[in-house]
Amino acid sequence: MKLADAAAARKADATPHASALIESMRDIGYSLDTALADIIDNSITARAGRIDILSDTTSEMPAIGILDNGFGMTEAQLVEAMRPGSRNPLDDRDENDLGRFGLGLKSASFSQCRRLTVLTRRDGQSWCAVWDLDEVARTNQWTISVHRDLSVVPWSDRLGESGTLVVWQELDRLSGGITRDSARRADHMNRAIAQAERHLRLVFHRFMEEGAKPVSIWLNGRRLQPIDPFARKHPGHQEDPEDRLQLAGGMVTFQCFTLPHHKAMAKQEWDELGGPEGHLRSQGFYIYRGRRLIITGSWLGLARQTELTKLCRIRVDIPNTMDASWKIDVKKASAQLPPAVRDRMRHIVERFSQTSKRTYQRRGQRLVDEHRMPVWQRMQKDGVIVFRPDPDHPAFASFSESLPAEFRQGFANCLSLIGASLPVEALHADFAGSAEEIRADEVDADTIRQTLEAMVPRLIDQGCDREQIVTVLRQLEPFRSAWNVTEELLDEMMKDPADDD
Repeated sequence: MKLADAAAARKADATPHASALIESMRDIGYSLDTALADIIDNSITARAGRIDILSDTTSEMPAIGILDNGFGMTEAQLVEAMRPGSRNPLDDRDENDLGRFGLGLKSASFSQCRRLTVLTRRDGQSWCAVWDLDEVARTNQWTISVHRDLSVVPWSDRLGESGTLVVWQELDRLSGGITRDSARRADHMNRAIAQAERHLRLVFHRFMEEGAKPVSIWLNGRRLQPIDPFARKHPGHQEDPEDRLQLAGGMVTFQCFTLPHHKAMAKQEWDELGGPEGHLRSQGFYIYRGRRLIITGSWLGLARQTELTKLCRIRVDIPNTMDASWKIDVKKASAQLPPAVRDRMRHIVERFSQTSKRTYQRRGQRLVDEHRMPVWQRMQKDGVIVFRPDPDHPAFASFSESLPAEFRQGFANCLSLIGASLPVEALHADFAGSAEEIRADEVDADTIRQTLEAMVPRLIDQGCDREQIVTVLRQLEPFRSAWNVTEELLDEMMKDPADDD
């Protein structure tokens, strides 16, 4: 614009209409999970040691409350906290500040309710402020009501000497539009709250289990237990040394973890670690901003999710000083990788993914061990992998030798048919979905006895002593799954006749 044009221009008021903009803030994209997490961010920033999530879903006026015992606020701080955009995202923040835009309290709350009440207490003084979206729609004014009457606020009697209580009422979004059937509405809301529980246990797990005074989060009087996505308390997990990358905005720290194989964990523990989508979807990067999880289980375009890498999880820690370069969004649920970080992460993925693959491939590699006598042969044929029953396996060979000569070729044909009929497509589909749910069929004691009678003499001929035979059998199916029966039969077979004298 030329200077003359600029001088001739006039200014016009472009203040956004309150009723329109505040309704738009409801659709940033929060779910109940991310909305609750955003409110808890404020409680942790206020140094709360205990946070209670409270719900009343059965009354005529359902409500949800988030109560903490943090620092609380003065009246002026409360009014500022209720202002949309109360903080400039470019301002310097304390390293423990989980906020970003100054929008979280409002946008998260409005995504779930039409009436937001914040009750706070500090230095013996209590204040209450209310955003009522119906009132804003009527007046088209950016105004809140501030008062000191606490009696009308649900759970106000539970506020301690200091702290803050956030209350959501008129839960039009959370109720699913169900207004007349109170029982059905309560059931819908309770299911949503139950689903949010796992999200909170995962997002804040480091605050709940680290430090001299871990934060405790309670849901309707029940203390939530953290979900550590790296299973660091399990003795079977593996972790690499930290790798650090210094950038202009701060230090980025990487650490690689390999989960234990599912057979080394209790089923409940394994299922909880994988979550509702399973381990195939939960592999990859876990990005934390100030110890708060913001991205859960994604390779971010640097690798594919495969069955062989599903034990790989990489923790990435960034400080809040890097928000702009990472493009952290309002919900703190997505980010974009700076180029230097992407390059480093690509190298980490290429190196680390081999660790998880080895955990699964180890059993396949062991098939070449001459002592193992695998029932199935794994062969390379015309550039593809083929599995076929091994006709030289002692169990098959001894049975074939016991047959009349005219039946032996028919038995060999049966073995070939079994190999050719392997349901590869069905196995692939099942492994891609839930490999840990696939089990080999069980066999009875007679089958185990017959197989042992064929295998043990062969192992002895190869120079194996009892200890070596036990080592081999304990790693093979069906002996491993039925070890008590196997061990008893083995003791009987290898019993020294001199012991009976």
